Amino acid sequence: MIGHDPTTGLHAIIAIHSTALGPALGGTRMRPYPDQRSALADVLDLSRAMTAKNAMAGLPHGGGKGVIIGDPSTDKSPELLRAYGRLVASLGGRYVTACDVGTYVADMDVIAEVNPWTTGRSPEQGGAGDSGVLTALGVHAAMRACAAHVWGEPSLSGRRVGIEGVGKVGSRLAVRLRDEGAKLFVSDVDEGALTAVRAQVPEAEVCSREELLTADLDVLAPCALGGTLSEPVIATLAARVVCGGANNQLTEPELAVAVADRGILLAPDFVVNAGGVIAVADEYSGFDPQRAAARTARIGETMTAVLERAAATATTPWQAAEQLAAQRVSAAAATRPPFRGFAAPTAR
Repeated sequence: MIGHDPTTGLHAIIAIHSTALGPALGGTRMRPYPDQRSALADVLDLSRAMTAKNAMAGLPHGGGKGVIIGDPSTDKSPELLRAYGRLVASLGGRYVTACDVGTYVADMDVIAEVNPWTTGRSPEQGGAGDSGVLTALGVHAAMRACAAHVWGEPSLSGRRVGIEGVGKVGSRLAVRLRDEGAKLFVSDVDEGALTAVRAQVPEAEVCSREELLTADLDVLAPCALGGTLSEPVIATLAARVVCGGANNQLTEPELAVAVADRGILLAPDFVVNAGGVIAVADEYSGFDPQRAAARTARIGETMTAVLERAAATATTPWQAAEQLAAQRVSAAAATRPPFRGFAAPTAR
């Protein structure tokens, strides 16, 4: 669905990839895309990944995503957000939105004024608040599972870990890894983010993105925007494990094989970063932080199951996770009618 509202300047696209498991759930991203074609490509890729992510997290949701074309620092307004909320609401519950890059908890509170299918709201509004907290928890759990697989022990103590992007997720991951005894290297294009993480984790060594991607690391954690792992980057990558919170880390899905051919364990991002969607999905039951955290911690168990399947079937972890997700979606589609929306939920 493409939506325009000349009065507020809204130009948005919503993509629903699957509702086999239930209403599509995924965040809304706001970026100054160069054109509509770029925005469309991004929202289609992201919605497809959300189907796999929600399936692997065991959530009763399909995959969807929204993008708003514009600079969040200059183009965002309450009026634009309400216009977007009305666009989402017009889908009758087939798509449930939440925060993503360029949108925040306060934005979801505004969208929720006109759209009952909004999650990621503030705790004051009954929401989960900043989902970056649980996303970082899930990344850490997955990283420990990868460490156990590669080095025989679920610990990052003494390991050299590089974090690309130290925003909402990367900064919290840095604190967790510092507390576990990892040696940290961080990179970000935003000087403000680097200043903030240096204040929290002064031990972290700051380096350029190019230095980080070629550094002798045990683990590389992409936590910025997608597309970190291009063919040239993979050719010079020195990390033993790649496990991070960014979506769509591969520029092309088939590059998962190229990563594996270099002896690098690539943890599927749609398994690793599910903590955020687990948090916002929990809002539908009345958000319980302990319950959501416990579900997120099980990402480590899911990651272990993926690695075991990959070893047993001689496939990459990425392929193994995609196969598991596809099986869950297919099984649901075969046993239930397509989800076509429902009446607006009662006030929460």
